[in-house]
Amino acid sequence: MTAEAPLMRTGRAMAIATMVSRVTGFVRTMVLVAALGLGTRLLDAYTAANVTPNTIYELVMGGAVASVVVPLLVRTAADHSVDADLFAQRLLSLVVYGLGLVVIVTVIAAPLIVQVYVPGFTPPERHLAIVFTRFFMPQILFYGVSATLAAVLNARSRFVAPMWAPVANNLIVTATALAFLMIGGTGNLERLTTGQMLLLSIGTSGGVAAQMAVLAVTSRRTGFRLRLHADPRGIAVRAIAVMAGWTIASVAAAQVVFIVSTRLASQAGQGAVAIYSNAYTLFQLPYAVIAVTVITGVLPRMSRAAADRDLARITADLSRSLRLTSVAMAPVAAALVVLGPLLTGVLFDHGNAAPAAAHLTGSVLAAYGLALIPFAGYQIMLRVFYALGDTRTPALISTAVSATTIAASLTVAHLFHGPHLVIALAGCTGLSYALGLAVTTQLLRRRLGRVDGHRLLKTHTRTLTAAAIAAAGAALITQTLTPALGTGTTGALTIISAAAAIGAVLYALTAHVLRIGELKELASMIRPA
Repeated sequence: MTAEAPLMRTGRAMAIATMVSRVTGFVRTMVLVAALGLGTRLLDAYTAANVTPNTIYELVMGGAVASVVVPLLVRTAADHSVDADLFAQRLLSLVVYGLGLVVIVTVIAAPLIVQVYVPGFTPPERHLAIVFTRFFMPQILFYGVSATLAAVLNARSRFVAPMWAPVANNLIVTATALAFLMIGGTGNLERLTTGQMLLLSIGTSGGVAAQMAVLAVTSRRTGFRLRLHADPRGIAVRAIAVMAGWTIASVAAAQVVFIVSTRLASQAGQGAVAIYSNAYTLFQLPYAVIAVTVITGVLPRMSRAAADRDLARITADLSRSLRLTSVAMAPVAAALVVLGPLLTGVLFDHGNAAPAAAHLTGSVLAAYGLALIPFAGYQIMLRVFYALGDTRTPALISTAVSATTIAASLTVAHLFHGPHLVIALAGCTGLSYALGLAVTTQLLRRRLGRVDGHRLLKTHTRTLTAAAIAAAGAALITQTLTPALGTGTTGALTIISAAAAIGAVLYALTAHVLRIGELKELASMIRPA
């Protein structure tokens, strides 16, 4: 058995868990859209309120998990002079106390928060968004505890279990949306009863609580005692704050991007906020299944290599991660660009959803598809700085990327209006991440000495060539079959299946001709041992 075999098995298990998590997440999104109605004011109010706790959590703590918490726990576990369990317990205590206070403040400030994020809402939408927001704010604490427990598990090389936890969340929210439909819920905001509102509110936050509970049980089974300490000192809180400070600054810049994008989308027409959010959720699926799996598995390895000052091992891990991710994601990006509107029509054109809104979601998704590979590569490279204990450099890069996105978004807001504005906002994301990837590559090469640039350039050039040929074939099939089959659910599914099959064959054949060896490596990782 080679040294890579355990890593390949773990990577396969992580990919399966992430895939199940994201597929159930899609089912959740589809049922919510069918229940609340894509393009309706009710779904807009729900979406705006539901993304707010996640956004605030990311601002307060989310970025620090990858940049500080995981590397810190890895180094602590390797230091036998430190009680790793006690350290983790005190860290968890700090998270609970800190985020508990944040929940109290945000519940009180809900009206102000809603006004900042979605000024384009009508008074009824704004009132409902405030009510939803207050019910959803405890999710901030649930997310924080979940992330900390997942970091504890990752530091112990337990990567798979945390990726199954979101399934519990997805199942509960899906059941909540189905129950909403069963009791006569509609997408009409004015007809929403108090009981229906409570069902949506409690069920949605209950899903995040269930995700936290799954991680708590899993951590307990690994021998980690879930114990809070009245005094969380003893974990170098000041040093952690200094390290996390730069990350928080970059996350704050990212949240400004989110606020600007949401505000602009809220003024682009009814349903635009949910359309933009759902397209972004779809865009995140391949990134989560492929890139996040790679990042989660490689970050502890890089952290250990950084502790040993083994820059060659870091470079090797980085190069392999980028190449495998690119080869896997290139055909997916091509599929999103070519098949975006057909995919979202199949997924969302049901129940109370408006067909035009489903089609627009696909157009936004197609624009996002262009950003998929730059976004993944950029995120993977940032993790190298975190593994090296440097949070300042990625924070500065992220802030620059955010500033570019904001500038581009405000510019296109003067050039485009209505549905075209939402598509243009997604395009701004791709441009910004491409620039961020270029800058990050140069800075990382200075830090490591080399990033295996020649090999990366060769693989990416061949991969993009293969993806372009596959996209051309898929587009030809789509254009040929659409007039005959139409864009209804049955016709769209047939077209998608045929185009995907032809595209996959063309991609595999071209990859074989161009000798893209990473595709064989991916196949061996996916194939059961």
